[in-house]
Amino acid sequence: MADNRIGRIVIVGGGTAGWMSAAMLARALGPAAKISLVESEAIGTVGVGEASIPQLRNFNAFLGLDEDAFLRATEGTIKLGIEFVDWLRPGHRYMHAFGPVGRPLGTTPFHHYWLDARRRGTAGDDFWAWSANALAARAGRFGRVTPGGAEPLTWAFHFDAALYARHLRTYAEARGVVRVEGRIVGVDQDGDSGFLRAVALEDDRRIEGDLFIDCSGFRGLLIEEALKTGYEDWRRWLPMDSAWAVPSRDDAPPVPYTRAWARDAGWQWRIPLQHRTGNGHVFSSAWTDKDAAARVLMDNLEGEALADPRLLTFVTGRRRKSWNRNVVALGLASGFMEPLESTSIHLVQSGLARLLALFPDQGFDPLLADEFNRQTEQEYACIRDFLVLHYKATQREDTPFWASRKAMEIPETLAARMALFASSGRVFSRDEDLFKESSWVQVLLGQGVTPAAAHPMTAVVADAQVDGWLDDLARIAGRAASSLPSHAAFLARAETRLAG
Repeated sequence: MADNRIGRIVIVGGGTAGWMSAAMLARALGPAAKISLVESEAIGTVGVGEASIPQLRNFNAFLGLDEDAFLRATEGTIKLGIEFVDWLRPGHRYMHAFGPVGRPLGTTPFHHYWLDARRRGTAGDDFWAWSANALAARAGRFGRVTPGGAEPLTWAFHFDAALYARHLRTYAEARGVVRVEGRIVGVDQDGDSGFLRAVALEDDRRIEGDLFIDCSGFRGLLIEEALKTGYEDWRRWLPMDSAWAVPSRDDAPPVPYTRAWARDAGWQWRIPLQHRTGNGHVFSSAWTDKDAAARVLMDNLEGEALADPRLLTFVTGRRRKSWNRNVVALGLASGFMEPLESTSIHLVQSGLARLLALFPDQGFDPLLADEFNRQTEQEYACIRDFLVLHYKATQREDTPFWASRKAMEIPETLAARMALFASSGRVFSRDEDLFKESSWVQVLLGQGVTPAAAHPMTAVVADAQVDGWLDDLARIAGRAASSLPSHAAFLARAETRLAG
């Protein structure tokens, strides 16, 4: 029987997406496939945000990467969540913390008991008093093990994306991935099927492949320029199309969370690394000009700028197909979601996991591509809705931008979720939801969507029992957070372990 397996994989583009692809495919396929990565030192990479969500820990674990070594190699810090400042109204802030808030009682989620107790006046307004992650973040603390038997924290990372790509390159090359330096000037396609056979470099070399992974960034060298796949534009809901980014010096210990400030025509991020802080201002050019946006960023730095700000432009949305013929697009070549909830790197990770689950042979069964594209479309749409929620659910009308966001029509899928929660406090995850119930509840409450009623099942338990249970959970969460070492001490211990 003829060997019909994929034998040659060509990855176009380096950066985080390219080297994540190379590392994961090399780890999963071993010597069964020859993997080449084509990139040019003359072409820069885009790193919009240097933060992750907890799922990246699974990716690193699959590769067998030591977490302390990863933090050291990428100048990384811990991330327990994102603090949103001025999103509901000026002066208001809340935390989207990773992990659970409280615990369910029976089959009824925690937030219903909190809502009912708050209505009765026996619970405070701070929903996050029952989140060990949020309490530890506010206190600047972190540890992998929480004392006293409490649930461990749920964490992700802040890191330098370029250093992460370098770390992954070392890993991938040690496992047989061949890096090819060169600029791609054309592709060789089969005249009948349109499948790619090779990419052509400017020095007349040809890199042949069976499967091509497009990590060429916004340009979409293969998925768009060669295959004309098309793009679905979501700027009517998420009109941000530009971002200024600049690193700054910060002499204070890094906090274990990302911060996002709402600005007059967008928002500003602050991501603390070990030796610098990443800053950016994401804005809509329809509501402000680039020079004004740059001034907003530079006027709100906490430390000295370490470089001139760099302008990035983009269109929020996704390719109509992320898998077209024998090309799979990942990263910015597949689509762009503004980095408000740090989803960019995760979308590379989930795309790779999806590719391995649906990995083809040389016959390229179109049903595999169809399922890949269906799942990808749903994942992007769910993330889109979650991001739009941050803008739609606001009391702000103090600038034209915010007034337009509050008044905008939103996707029916999001409108239904918001209406269900506002009426009854119910929220449910869907198949391709990246953000589960805890995340939706935190952002809905944080953005001022208060349910009219709690779940009727809360009446099954006596009020006094519920109040005692809530007090116990708050004490457990508070004790767990306060007993942890400082974030700075944790990072120092991790460095000492490696040095030793």
